[in-house]
Amino acid sequence: MSEHYYSRTQKVESDPKYWDFTLKNHNFRFKTDNGVFSKREVDFGSRLLIESFAIPEVDGSILDVGCGYGPIGLSIAKSHPERFVHMIDVNERAIELARENAVLNRIENVNIYESDRLLNVNENTFAAILTNPPIRAGKKTVHDIFEQSFEHLVMQGELWVVIQKKQGAPSAFEKLKNIFSHVETIDKSKGYFIIKAIK
Repeated sequence: MSEHYYSRTQKVESDPKYWDFTLKNHNFRFKTDNGVFSKREVDFGSRLLIESFAIPEVDGSILDVGCGYGPIGLSIAKSHPERFVHMIDVNERAIELARENAVLNRIENVNIYESDRLLNVNENTFAAILTNPPIRAGKKTVHDIFEQSFEHLVMQGELWVVIQKKQGAPSAFEKLKNIFSHVETIDKSKGYFIIKAIK
């Protein structure tokens, strides 16, 4: 099997690029590379998730599942310095880039580490979990992320998901309703849905 952005290791040759992007009214400098998701710009789905997200009232850290090179987690950490943000990905190259981008943008309230889904996440007191899930990794992986997220949230904690209608937003919504006490669509644009599920 060839490697994908959701593979642990990347054999594709490294060719780093730097570019600037504005998220939540903050200017960021990102380093990206081959073998990571959306390496040329912050993808529309992630941008919609970042702009739609509101910090829950409950106390707790934030978790970015499938952080890639870091746009979601780093923008939330920059906008909310009072919260600590965990960022995880299975892709080792993405994790290294996210760490570099945290330093590059002088963001210190983050912990960035490798995890297949949430299997290496020890904390279970998150106020919010955000994910732009790896749809191409398959429905089982996506549903694992939903189920494991429930276990790692505090009561009244929130899971925020961005997913395209054509990539299974309706079935994702139904799956979340089977796990969480309250599920709603927060926003939708260009075929992307922002879904919030509350524990």
